[in-house]
Amino acid sequence: MTEISHKNRINVPKRLSDNQVQFFIDHGYIAVPDLIESDEIEELREDTVRIARGGYPCEAVQPTSENLSDDQILANILCIHQPHFISPIMEKYVKHPELCGVLSQITAAHIPFWDGSVKCMQSMLFVKPSGFQGQSWHQDEIYIPTRDRSLIGGWIAMDDATVENGCLWVIPGSHQMGYLYSQKPHGNPDEFDSADLESYGFDETLEVPIEVKTGTVVFFNGYLLHRSRKNRGQTYRRVLVNHYCNAWSLLPWSIKDDERPANADRRSVIPVSGIDPYAWKGYEETSKNIYFRHCKAVDDLEKSTMNNKELT
Repeated sequence: MTEISHKNRINVPKRLSDNQVQFFIDHGYIAVPDLIESDEIEELREDTVRIARGGYPCEAVQPTSENLSDDQILANILCIHQPHFISPIMEKYVKHPELCGVLSQITAAHIPFWDGSVKCMQSMLFVKPSGFQGQSWHQDEIYIPTRDRSLIGGWIAMDDATVENGCLWVIPGSHQMGYLYSQKPHGNPDEFDSADLESYGFDETLEVPIEVKTGTVVFFNGYLLHRSRKNRGQTYRRVLVNHYCNAWSLLPWSIKDDERPANADRRSVIPVSGIDPYAWKGYEETSKNIYFRHCKAVDDLEKSTMNNKELT
């Protein structure tokens, strides 16, 4: 083992009060308004179109016709996985100082002696046009396990998020015991993405909507039960959500042939606050590729188009 280095510490501004930190510890989420400036939101929106148009070299998407409008380009995209792999703009917002300052206060605030060190392992860019499905009840730690219950999402609202257009719904305090609920098919493909399983076995009547303005960042713990409903509005509900955890935690997201669950640690991460105590391991090279995620709304649209062609 190489000695832990404290030389490359990343310092970020502190934004939250002690009361706000305690709110997050107790409830498992907090919404911080105006964390991202309006010109920064516009930069994110423009880069979303750039990615969808094939503006960055990658296998998943080829350059599109200039004759297509931005709305046509975005019309069938629910989510783009790992956009920061190819876009320096998206990586910039993974490491946004104000956002990471909040993370340095709350990511592992439940752990005594935590020093504010944080790393990022994932980004997801939701476009969610009108008519698109939401995500059923789930806990993010089911998909991205940490060793210390420190997984946290940083949900950047690129549009106003309302009940009508499919904002987040959460069950406050559902993270507290560190229990991962069982999952089953949700059976409601008109409301939720057909690719999703649904967590169950809790009181859904305790849910509350998190309606926020553009530029707000919603932070939520990886054990917090949350979902979103179908976009029934006339606007997009664009969101960049990045996932982070305590930098001192191993990240057993997947297990290689020469690993055991006890020592598995994915290193395709970006330090964003404090130190990376495992920097001596080096970093895994990312794929420089992205993954486009569609949903039932796209399938329905394609079927409707095919039926119309057959009729004509």
